[in-house]
This record gives sequence, structure tokens and C-alpha cells, in this order.
Amino acid sequence: MKFDNKNKPKGVTRLFLALGHSLRAFKWLAKNEAAFRQELILLLATIIALPLLSLSFSDSVVILCATLFVMFAEIVNTAIEAVVDRIGLELHDLSGLAKDLGSACVTIAIVILGLVWAAVLYNYFFS
Repeated sequence: MKFDNKNKPKGVTRLFLALGHSLRAFKWLAKNEAAFRQELILLLATIIALPLLSLSFSDSVVILCATLFVMFAEIVNTAIEAVVDRIGLELHDLSGLAKDLGSACVTIAIVILGLVWAAVLYNYFFS
């Protein structure tokens, strides 16, 4: 099967189609992934907490980006799991490795978020 790139939508139409695909993915994640729902709650709590802390704009943006990075890692992890499950549900070392690597990405993103919060709060309270 040959890929035909000539008939794909271009310009603004392509952007709107991509947005539709993304919204469908977010809806699926919110419905089917408990971890993503927890991260949505974390995002909402972060959005509410940031103005209350009176942090600098740059500190708030860094915290918000780190929170979104956790969600990004979760989406990539879920995509890996979906592809592995699509290939087959039988146990295989490489399938397990792929899923473990996706999980490790989420773990690293959470550690980054914790470090960002710690650094910002340290500066807030002790500088």
C-alpha cells in the first residue's frame, strides 16, 4: 500500500481536522483512563492554586507547563499501550518493555513536576 500525500487537506482545513481528532482523543482519555482523569484534576487544582500563591508569571508558567508535561507523558503512554494491545494481547517481553518504558516516561514527568514545584516554593518561601 502506497501513501498518497497529495489528497490530504492543507492549510486551515487541516488544522481544524487535527483539532477535531485531538478533541476526540481528549474525550476518550477522560472517559477511559483513570490516570488522565486524575491528571485533569491536578491541572484544575494547579490552575486554581497558582493565582492564590501570588507567584511570578514565569514561575506560574513553568509550573503549568510541568503539569501539562505530565499529561503529555500520560497521552504518549496510553498511545503506546493502545498500539501494543492492537498488535496482540498475548504476553511478550517486548510488549511488556514498551509498556514499562511508557510508564517510565510518566514517572519522569511526575518527578520533573515535583522538582519544579519544590524549586518554586523554595524560592517563594526562602528567598
